[in-house]
Amino acid sequence: MFEPVHDISQTELASRETNGITVRLLWSRRTNLVTVAVDDAANDDYFEIIVDSDESALDVFHHPFAHAAAQGIEFRMTRPELLLEAA
Repeated sequence: MFEPVHDISQTELASRETNGITVRLLWSRRTNLVTVAVDDAANDDYFEIIVDSDESALDVFHHPFAHAAAQGIEFRMTRPELLLEAA
């Protein structure tokens, strides 16, 4: 099961926004994982993809929906900050 990565030690490597969809490329100093976070504020959708070592991080950043579909990641997930509020 995929769980969102919420890590305060993350560094934003790149970010872009189009039509209310924000895509962020993140690297964690603690885990050394690279993730791509996608936030669609209009539909309240959110998902994160952990980039595999054999994948191009920029390719995942530029085509996150294709990579999410290939990995079977559902687009409607709870945002990490909502998980923290519920705890």
